[in-house]
Amino acid sequence: MHTLVFATNNHHKAREVEQILGGNFQVKTLRDIGCLEEIEETEPTLEGNALLKARYVKEKYGYDCFSEDTGLEVEALGGAPGVNTARYAGEDKDPDANIALLLKKLEGKTTRRARFRTVIALIFNGKETLLEGVCEGRIATGKRGAGGWGYDPVFIPEGHEQTFAELGESVKNAISHRAKATERLVGVLSCKADE
Repeated sequence: MHTLVFATNNHHKAREVEQILGGNFQVKTLRDIGCLEEIEETEPTLEGNALLKARYVKEKYGYDCFSEDTGLEVEALGGAPGVNTARYAGEDKDPDANIALLLKKLEGKTTRRARFRTVIALIFNGKETLLEGVCEGRIATGKRGAGGWGYDPVFIPEGHEQTFAELGESVKNAISHRAKATERLVGVLSCKADE
């Protein structure tokens, strides 16, 4: 069985990926390998930050690893907040403040098209691979729904009239950017498990 580190401290995310991989991989979190320091995301792109975290784990701890970074890219704002999605309204990562700032900046804009984009960086057997998942949609004019987190109350995925917060976790997890990127990761790792 291969050991693979997911550069996160979220055990739920790690177990979910481990289950999807079906017994070929043991997925560990940063805490599992004794990495308690915060890995600063200093790159100007999602790809750069995902690679930075994966390389940090590989170089400092020696494990094959994957990491992800996700951003909301709004067409009328030139792709912002993008790499600054979590810190859009400041370093305290306040989701309500982020949403309020986003809605304010979109006032009077004719298009509300947006997309969530997740980039996964995988380092496995000495090779780096970048995988991407995208969920197209638009930004609602106000918050709707009680579920989800982050920008879910204002993001309406393409093909739906409800926000992620209204659609619920099972629908979101089936169509989201993160789900699509994870499917690609699973595809790559399933092939590698047979090598």
